[in-house]
Amino acid sequence: MPTASNGSVSLYYEADGDPDRETVVLLGEAGYGAWQWGWQHAGLTGPFETLVTDLRGAGRSDAPAGPYAVDDLVADVQAVLEAHGRRRVHVVGAGLGGMVALELARVSSRPRSLALLGTAPVGSDLTLDPLFGDPSDPDALETSLGAAFSRDFLDAHPDVVEQVVDWRAAEDATPEAWAAQAAAVEAFDVSDRFYEVDVPALVVHGRDDAVWPVAYGRRLADELPRGEFVGLDGGHLIGIERSRGVNDRLFGFLGA
Repeated sequence: MPTASNGSVSLYYEADGDPDRETVVLLGEAGYGAWQWGWQHAGLTGPFETLVTDLRGAGRSDAPAGPYAVDDLVADVQAVLEAHGRRRVHVVGAGLGGMVALELARVSSRPRSLALLGTAPVGSDLTLDPLFGDPSDPDALETSLGAAFSRDFLDAHPDVVEQVVDWRAAEDATPEAWAAQAAAVEAFDVSDRFYEVDVPALVVHGRDDAVWPVAYGRRLADELPRGEFVGLDGGHLIGIERSRGVNDRLFGFLGA
């Protein structure tokens, strides 16, 4: 099991595909384990090397006492990239992971490009609680998926819902670690520093996102110097709900 260390914090990561290909790093939403990237991992590995890492607090990474800051998570990602020997990478981030991607691009030259799924330039107005489910409570995990997916998706894919609940029970953050990650979202604000993120940026957002409103995605694309917006019908976890459409757009963007 490969791990990297940022001080005393051990960080799990997993790389798949040809190491001679360009690397795509996948950074996830608050509270969720690496399960959330199964759909993009399957679609991108091969043409690219994919690197999935659990943010501190979730999955197989350590969960030190919080609160966390986006700066902490950026330092964690830098440690993972150093351990894996990658200098320049494409970064795909969802929710909190998108905030980490933005800050990584602002403070370093590592990102070749950014793809931001359901994220926002500022977190103080967001209420993330509907997305949280205690991993020890399967009913709470299933109920909280009502904030992550559209009603149409939930009704059409009960098998996916059942599998996601199982994955969440195994990998998601505890209540304490969730609160520590949510604090990083709440404190984040890049709204007066858009100009410092001067890499190509694809912003993909679910039009029916009930927690991270689509207006935030539109603002990101409008304000980033090289931003492009794509709206898709669906909820917050648009990379799962509309995986084919998201993957097609990622291929077109990253390939360019």
